[in-house]
Amino acid sequence: MGRKEEILSLLERNAKLTSEEIAVMIGRPIDEVEKTIANMENSQVILGYHTLVNWERTASASVTALIEVRVTPQRDMGFDHVARRIYRYPQVQSCYLMSGGFDLMVIVEDKGLKDVAMFVSEKIAPLDSVLSTRTHFVLKKYKMNGTEFNEQASDHREAVVL
Repeated sequence: MGRKEEILSLLERNAKLTSEEIAVMIGRPIDEVEKTIANMENSQVILGYHTLVNWERTASASVTALIEVRVTPQRDMGFDHVARRIYRYPQVQSCYLMSGGFDLMVIVEDKGLKDVAMFVSEKIAPLDSVLSTRTHFVLKKYKMNGTEFNEQASDHREAVVL
């Protein structure tokens, strides 16, 4: 693994790491680490820094849905034009071109089940190129972006009565 990949791997796991901490971890000078990070930001290798939030532990819990979208690709634009129209909505957290039984996987977050359903029926399904959609609601998150959503440890042993 090269220097850039080492830095990327560390930042991907913890975006709060400082250049000084990264320099110590990979055994390189701070100014070299700062320059490498700046170059990767300028060349859009690093697109942003994000915080992973467990919204279920806040008053602002939302609903996450995975939406399979079957699409007719448009001449000279393929799937990109339809994907762009979909991913520009603020509810859309991620949008992927897929292989298999559907074309796009759209990950949506909204306030509630009804809000997601309305978004799909009013914004995605009516698009000219969309043939069908299938919505799957996330019931529980166990792990996301490499981070486990741990719950309080509980004792699952059965009581023994003599």
